[in-house]
Amino acid sequence: MESAEPGEASPPSPARTRPLPPSPGPLPPAAPAPRTAAGPLWALGLSFVATRVLVVLMCLGVWRISDLDVTTDVSVIYHGWYEVLRTGTFPLDDVTWQYPPGAALVILAPGLLPWSYLTSFMVLAGAFDALAMLLLVRAGVRGRRRYAGAWLWVVAVPLLGPTVYARYDIVVTAVAVAGLLAAARRPRLGGALLGLGGLLKVWPLLAVLGTPRGRRTRRTWTAAAAAAAGLGFLLAAAMNGAFRFLAFQRDRGVEVESLGALPVHWARLAGRWQGEVALNYGSVEFLGPWVHTIGRISLGATALGFGWLLLWRLRARERRAATPYDAALAALLVFTVTSRVVSPQYLVWLIGLAAVCLTARGTTQRPVAVLILLASGLTVLEFPVMFGPVVTSSPSGVALLTARNLLLLAATVLSCARLWRSTARRPRPEADTGEWEAGSEVHTRAGDPFEAETVAYTVRPGIVYEKHLLDGLERPDGPEEQGGAGPGAPARSGAARSGGVPSWARDDRSAPR
Repeated sequence: MESAEPGEASPPSPARTRPLPPSPGPLPPAAPAPRTAAGPLWALGLSFVATRVLVVLMCLGVWRISDLDVTTDVSVIYHGWYEVLRTGTFPLDDVTWQYPPGAALVILAPGLLPWSYLTSFMVLAGAFDALAMLLLVRAGVRGRRRYAGAWLWVVAVPLLGPTVYARYDIVVTAVAVAGLLAAARRPRLGGALLGLGGLLKVWPLLAVLGTPRGRRTRRTWTAAAAAAAGLGFLLAAAMNGAFRFLAFQRDRGVEVESLGALPVHWARLAGRWQGEVALNYGSVEFLGPWVHTIGRISLGATALGFGWLLLWRLRARERRAATPYDAALAALLVFTVTSRVVSPQYLVWLIGLAAVCLTARGTTQRPVAVLILLASGLTVLEFPVMFGPVVTSSPSGVALLTARNLLLLAATVLSCARLWRSTARRPRPEADTGEWEAGSEVHTRAGDPFEAETVAYTVRPGIVYEKHLLDGLERPDGPEEQGGAGPGAPARSGAARSGGVPSWARDDRSAPR
């Protein structure tokens, strides 16, 4: 081969003379990243601030809706517990201490702030209220701007009046909301938070009942049990009488606001009940005939309710992204309605879990959330506005309490029925499982040639690709393959002639039939 003279260009090599593939043309402009609309967030934020200012004004007595001062539970009872707990022991001789050992952490926390105990407690309650709000807004942003849950929290919580900042239940609810939302993506963190909530006030542990079966459930339940047992052991080792509250719970009567108290109210209104109403174990309860029987029936109803929940879990066939949230709300409603005690602050629990349900697509609990919202509005009338007529079983008080409790009962029945129906169907391949089934979730890209297969077969991508190849082997040839290419038609590659199967993957048996 002759070398080129100096100054002359060398002849092009054969590799450089190959024609370049045709340009696919200009790429389409990238879609702009989705932006979160600022308008709804501003509306939520301003509404939250305005409603919470009203709650604080009610707590401070600037705006009085009742002659009852509900903050005495904080300034007198909670503060008294604080003085005992700081000595290293639980209130052993105080039957009003009805809480798990983790509650001591909440009662002691205001002592870390520089203000009076009442002011510090209200600041703590407001901080956890804002935390729950932020978590619900964040979940709404992730859920394609579903802010119904955040709006329910903004509107329903202040409907309970000053009670919401004068009890520590809003702290427990915020922890439960955080745990339930976290369990979808990080089951160990979510389980640990729910275990912590269970050590504060038992009921957050109910939120684990709806977790999907399998590894995610094992992680969530193990973390919840470890957190509750570990912290409980530390508190029991550090302080005396950590579990004394169990004996106090056993001897409780029937609170005048509970669902089980309605027959006594009606009989008392008719003059056929000869008992008494007294402050017993920290709440106003009925003492006398029928009370023991009603208490036993309530405990039996609780057992039956949780038996139904266990049956639902075993028989559930289809699960969606909202199913764990819906199940948590249904379980909490069963626990609340069948309890011997239904205090006004219990509605904060229901509001929190209903708000979590509304952040998820496909939730079945929207009508239930409406009933809870209505019940919250009646609850502030029942306590503290008309608590006197309720205690004395006057016609107006009994009518109000009956309406509130029947709303809660209807919400419970409706929640359980909708949960059962939503999971009784056989699972469809395209069923929306959301974040809770991340291990089996199938993702596709726009323009993916296998998109149809990934939707139709929820299996591993490798199997989807093999299925695509097998379909290509059995696909009949088109008219071009049968009749040959026309004059001037571009030559087709072996992969194109074989229905998308490359030549190296074919043998004699894969030839077109």
